[in-house]
Amino acid sequence: MPSSALAGVWRSRAEAIEPDIQLTVSEWADAHRQLPKKSSAEPGPWRTDRTPYLREIMDCLSATSPIEEIVFMKGAQVGGTEAILNALGYVIDHAPGPVIFIQPTVDLAKRFSRQRLEPLIDVTPRIREKVAPSRSRDGGNTMLAKDFPGGQLVITGANSAVGLRSMPAQYAFMDEVDGYPVNVDEEGSPIALVEARQRTFARRKRAKVSTPTIAGRSAIEAAYQASDQRRFYVPCPDCGEMQPLEFSGLQWTKYGRLPEEAVYECRACFFQICEHMKPTLLERGQWRAEAPEHAVHSKTRGYHLSAIYAPLGWMSWGDIAKQFVESEKDPDKYRVFVNTVLGETWTQRGEAPEWEHLFRRRDTYAMGTVPAGGMFLTAGVDVQKDRLVYEVVAWGRGKRSWSIDYAEIPGDTADLEHGPWEQLDALLRREYPHELGTTMPVRVLAVDSGFNTQTVYSWALGYPMSRVLAVKGIEGGGALIGSPSPVEVTTGGRRRKRGGRVWPVSSGIVKSELYGWLRLEVPVDGSDPAPGFCRWPQYGEEYFKQLTAEQLVPRRTRRGYVRLEWEVLPGRQNHVLDARVYARAAAAIAGLDRFTDSDWTTLEGRVGTVAKPVATGESRPPLPSTAPTSSTPARQKSWIAPRGNWLKGRN
Repeated sequence: MPSSALAGVWRSRAEAIEPDIQLTVSEWADAHRQLPKKSSAEPGPWRTDRTPYLREIMDCLSATSPIEEIVFMKGAQVGGTEAILNALGYVIDHAPGPVIFIQPTVDLAKRFSRQRLEPLIDVTPRIREKVAPSRSRDGGNTMLAKDFPGGQLVITGANSAVGLRSMPAQYAFMDEVDGYPVNVDEEGSPIALVEARQRTFARRKRAKVSTPTIAGRSAIEAAYQASDQRRFYVPCPDCGEMQPLEFSGLQWTKYGRLPEEAVYECRACFFQICEHMKPTLLERGQWRAEAPEHAVHSKTRGYHLSAIYAPLGWMSWGDIAKQFVESEKDPDKYRVFVNTVLGETWTQRGEAPEWEHLFRRRDTYAMGTVPAGGMFLTAGVDVQKDRLVYEVVAWGRGKRSWSIDYAEIPGDTADLEHGPWEQLDALLRREYPHELGTTMPVRVLAVDSGFNTQTVYSWALGYPMSRVLAVKGIEGGGALIGSPSPVEVTTGGRRRKRGGRVWPVSSGIVKSELYGWLRLEVPVDGSDPAPGFCRWPQYGEEYFKQLTAEQLVPRRTRRGYVRLEWEVLPGRQNHVLDARVYARAAAAIAGLDRFTDSDWTTLEGRVGTVAKPVATGESRPPLPSTAPTSSTPARQKSWIAPRGNWLKGRN
């Protein structure tokens, strides 16, 4: 054999037995990751130098790192999901093993697979050659399961206990954990279920990533508090002082600037740091642990980052200042700003509003009538053993609301035929007079299914789900309304072919929102009240006592951090509060949180079109200035139909 050929053989053999170069996640991403046009504002090769604060976070997920878990509490526009995608690509190509990727729901998991994972596979050759595209006939490569040499990727939702315990996992990537349910299918915390699937692996990796939600109920906040709490320090270009970037450092009015012209003021020398200096700041920044003594063990690291760190061209300091100015007077918008921009939990004042103050500022519109601003009605029903408690609420622009009617309907709620349910049927048939001359029915009614559950299901199934919803209050959850679960069992224990659904309602979120609204004051200058402002007719004292019957109480958990829980005040009942919570849930189902200005204009046009005309020079008769202080049998008899078959007139 010629010497040149022999040398080639030995060279090939040496290359074959040479160990693979051990890369970190950031090194792998810089060498191989491609950003797709479909889901990226900056398509092309990945550059960690663009987001240098992600380097340490990603490298903790490398096979060579001793760190087992990273916690990333973040704002928007900082690249958190892309960092996790880099780690996922690294595992598939460089350090294979069984992987589970968890989104808050199965539907979001499917969306993630279509919109983020498939483009990642398509444009990154190193991954594409190892993971085949989704094919319906190939069980190894479906939308929610991907086989690759040395491992498998399962994508699932935190609302599926079956998906969470489908396989052991060496790697677990949990995205938007604050959207996870507290208890999934009565099997416990989805986060705990995932952690249990990793115990058999000595070299396991886990990432928890999320924007935070409400203080005391945020899973990502709890995990961050149990970590060493790292923050990203950057140097002042003038004096060199290392400091984390905080919202309090953004300045514009102090220097006579518009919000769009905001600068960052150094906390040491007050130097005005301009936006174009940000790349240098980030390049020279470093992570520092602010609470190393809080870490559960040395194999966990926690990171916090706000959108103030977003790279040049993503979200500017001017954008952040402008968003603050536009949201600071609207509780809903400001909460979104705190969560998604600052990456901080929303701290809700825990004490209940004073019922006496709300009682004193009652309005003068008549009970049972809809003021001009109300555009649609919803109702909430709290179910007790011996009565139903309901409230009807009108909703208008800016989520402003008017309580229209409330009462207790006595009766055995377990008795579907002779109990109070027939009178609830009558409530759905009722038309409430509107100030503009038309009448309004209850568009959506939400009824509590936590007590006499099967009776509630059977009653609700007599109506279309677009009109009546069976709901169940839950303490946790990252959204006001969760994904509905099927209901198939009747009161007799038999299964229905076409069952209904029960909707989980995050009672804590609704109560926090409501109590924020209850603290809004009537503007002294006569302008429109703030969004969310609530009004009531001349209800009695008991209504307001029950509406404000709960408060947030801090509880210390086994792991040492504080969790806030809602607790009924001594000597108070909370049935009206629960009914109001369910009326708000019904409004969410009706689309309240999605309405745009054009939607409200359409609703206002419909109400105005059917309103009775008023002759020139004529004024509409004034509404009564007083109303009954409580529900009376006489008022109920005026609209409750005679008893008969409870299914009569229903489809």
